[in-house]
Amino acid sequence: MPARHDIDAERELWDAYAESTKKDVYESEPVFRWTQYAGHGPGPELLGEPGSVLEIGCGTGRALAYLARQGVMATGVDLSPVMVARTSARWESTSARFICAEVLEHLRGSTETYDAIYSIFGAVWFTDPAKLLPLVAERLNPGGVLAFSHPPAIPGAYGPQGMYKGGFAGKAMFTYRYSHTPRKWVSLLLRAGFADADAYVLDAPTPGHIGTLIVRAVAN
Repeated sequence: MPARHDIDAERELWDAYAESTKKDVYESEPVFRWTQYAGHGPGPELLGEPGSVLEIGCGTGRALAYLARQGVMATGVDLSPVMVARTSARWESTSARFICAEVLEHLRGSTETYDAIYSIFGAVWFTDPAKLLPLVAERLNPGGVLAFSHPPAIPGAYGPQGMYKGGFAGKAMFTYRYSHTPRKWVSLLLRAGFADADAYVLDAPTPGHIGTLIVRAVAN
């Protein structure tokens, strides 16, 4: 298991990502989807009917804005101050709340609990699940839901995967993403204290294209 590298360096990486998605933030509309393909796959029904949600690694904030407009108390956490400043401005007409923080530090220091916590290609993919999942379980109300999605693991390549930002030239900005089989995700969730868990890979709408791992777990 790799040691977690300097958080300031990782923040710089995600600030660079925020700069690359500036147009997406300001031109996006509220939308909630789990997959990388528009109009494909399940929607927010995976969360049940929550009164409150926390999105970890909330990015452009589109999903939070969608839920906030449905009357849900919606909070998002993101490591990048650049992204949080933009999403706060973009969605100021909604009740969505955006917090700039490292997800593990935020969950450890918070006393708030939620009906659902979710991640769409977000912090669950980029945070050691052995550290993250027990903290998420603690911040869920009884019977609360954790749901997340990201690309499935490449066959034979499991566990932490190093990833450089912007190719293989220039400043060495990198992070880790965590890839596991659906079966392994279920095992990790049950070990973290969840009462039930399910994970599967949803095929892409075009045969042979990259699918989407979708995971849902229920807290005790």
